[in-house]
Amino acid sequence: MCVLTFNQSNLFTKTTVAMRTILLGLLALTVTAASLPAWAQNLPATPKRPVTDTYFGKTVVDNYRWLEDTKSPEVQAWFKAQGDYTVQTLDQIPGRDQLIKTFEDYDKLLAVRYGEIKRRGTRYFYRKTLPSEKVGKLYVRESKTGPEKLLFDPLTLATDKQKSYAMTAFTPSPNGQLVVIGLQEGGAELSTLRTMTVATKAFRPETIPAVFGGSVDWLPDNSGFLYTPQNSNDPKDPQGNLNTKARLHRLGSSPKADPELFSRTKNPNMGIRPDQYPILYFSNDYTQLYGELSSVDRRANAWFAAPADLGKPTITWKRLAAPTDSVYSYLKIGSRLYLHSVKGAPNGRVLVTDAAAPNPATAKVLLPEGAQNITRLTSTKDYLFVTLSDGINEHLRQYDPRTQQWADVPVPTRGTVGIEPYNPSENNDALVYVTSWNDPGKLYDYNPTGQKLTISPFYVPMNYPGVADLVVVELEVPSHDGTMVPLSLIYRKGLRKDGNAVCLMNGYGAYGISATPYFSRQNLALLNQGIIIAQTHPRGGSEKGDKWYRAGYQTTKPNTWKDFIACGDYLVKNQYTSPQHLIGMGTSAGGVLIGRAITERPDLFAAAISNVSCSNALRFENTPNGPVNAPEFGTVKDSVQCMGLYEMDAFQHVVPGTKYPAVICVGGMNDPRVIVWQPGKLAAALQAASTSGKPVLMQVNYDNGHFTEDKKVAFRNFANMYAFGLWQAGHPAFQPTATAVK
Repeated sequence: MCVLTFNQSNLFTKTTVAMRTILLGLLALTVTAASLPAWAQNLPATPKRPVTDTYFGKTVVDNYRWLEDTKSPEVQAWFKAQGDYTVQTLDQIPGRDQLIKTFEDYDKLLAVRYGEIKRRGTRYFYRKTLPSEKVGKLYVRESKTGPEKLLFDPLTLATDKQKSYAMTAFTPSPNGQLVVIGLQEGGAELSTLRTMTVATKAFRPETIPAVFGGSVDWLPDNSGFLYTPQNSNDPKDPQGNLNTKARLHRLGSSPKADPELFSRTKNPNMGIRPDQYPILYFSNDYTQLYGELSSVDRRANAWFAAPADLGKPTITWKRLAAPTDSVYSYLKIGSRLYLHSVKGAPNGRVLVTDAAAPNPATAKVLLPEGAQNITRLTSTKDYLFVTLSDGINEHLRQYDPRTQQWADVPVPTRGTVGIEPYNPSENNDALVYVTSWNDPGKLYDYNPTGQKLTISPFYVPMNYPGVADLVVVELEVPSHDGTMVPLSLIYRKGLRKDGNAVCLMNGYGAYGISATPYFSRQNLALLNQGIIIAQTHPRGGSEKGDKWYRAGYQTTKPNTWKDFIACGDYLVKNQYTSPQHLIGMGTSAGGVLIGRAITERPDLFAAAISNVSCSNALRFENTPNGPVNAPEFGTVKDSVQCMGLYEMDAFQHVVPGTKYPAVICVGGMNDPRVIVWQPGKLAAALQAASTSGKPVLMQVNYDNGHFTEDKKVAFRNFANMYAFGLWQAGHPAFQPTATAVK
């Protein structure tokens, strides 16, 4: 395990005040240790320093506000001590290392992994990862089946062998002669952009820092690209992603001189908020330039202009869609613009309008709302594709504007289905993929003209142990208000429904993101040990359309965790599992779900995994990523939304003297999405409040952000979480000896 740690001697000599504070905290631990449960005797001190806030007449006390100062030596020392204690505890769980090995063994069964396959000119660019490699490398072929050439290995740039390095994204130029690569260091999601000449594999001198994900859009003449950088590389900078500016970089020029094209200051009459990301990109045929205000609000807030305006002092923008139009996405094919709209149609419909003068209000209905939910629009050069879902499983339909005919894409199996064009600017070739809970899936080449699927040269057969013995059951269970909530169960044949099986129940329910079926090697490692995987589909996702999303959003957010609780109650009532064997898990925005589930129903769970979790919703706007998420969760500036935030705040609902389940909170020091003190404060509150005698741990990742591509880091991270849950849920392979974990 490679963990970047702080030097304690340096921390303790920052200032005399800091040293005294830490020593007083350690003294407090000595004084109160006798009152702590046995497992917590060696935990670092977490003194309560109450701060009282009043929100619209409601008084709220925050005992751990001081943990928000992550630059404080005392706070850094607290997180390090918490992390060290967690590592020591997890190291004693016997099944953890075997779980890591199983992850590695299953990973080796896939001879090679391809991803993000893009064609530009005659060249095919793609990410390729071998089982022996921690991260993917960039390759190129001169034809789909031609010999490959390694373009870039991110590890060659490593200057610190203790840090992880990865390629977050790559974008080839239209002619395939250049490629912009986003470089990531230490698990951070902010990338540094470099431009490579494909023929020589040499990087150009320009370096552009702090670009989220490394995404860009090239100019059609290959002379430069559009991008929107953050204001800082520091994921903890509160101004890092506010008032950002879309810019144009011309190759050969200094990035410091890149002109600002679309921003709050450049376009003062557009009503751009500080939290909105102005982004620029072209239509697939490069005949239109789009300016869009990206945010967690799924409704498009977009304008269009002529690409030639990029060379003018001011771009002449025309309105394409306002949020009130409820357009989720749009695509141009020929002279027509196709819109995915949910206005008056919660399951979605497809509209078509004149691309030169788009008007969602007068657009023609091309595909009316139906029983199935539209989840995505995609296009190749001449065809439009629509993904439809029955709530869980998906299928594809295609539309030919020339013949005005619809047809089904003949995908042979159920599950998650998608289509990715190789090069939508130039041709109709595309990749079609399908996967499911118990099917690793296939990758097909597809040409819509002949409507024929053929196995792609990039498909690698997968054969994993135990897959043939997996059972999938799709259910709907009644929630607190009678609403029927989808629930997907995966387990091995021969399951005895006697309440003794360990079950890992996962949930998310936010941003309208649906939990569609997917095959997971990590899940398989658990399934092959007799564990039930339960994937919930609570309100807040889009499994049942826009109404489903809005029913778990802002002030309706309680439905999200109540749906999750209802699924747990169903599993217990029907003896799939029992409260002694049920593990609940939520990640990121799913931290609201798991945090409020265990604070509302602590009796339902043996253990909970709160992974990089939004746990202190009332204070989320005080994090770097908080203001941009206010449209999803609400703002403390509004009296109604503020009370909604209080209700979804797990930290504020921790009650002293309660028998809480065992909990592992996970945070990343490089996480730009959910700052580490969000799960940290929840861990501190639970450690002080719980009387169950069960452990509450705070796992601190110094080589990981919100996520990481580095397989070694990811395998360790998830094995830690799962091993903790399985230990506490009584799985026999994860039980330490009587004296191993105290």
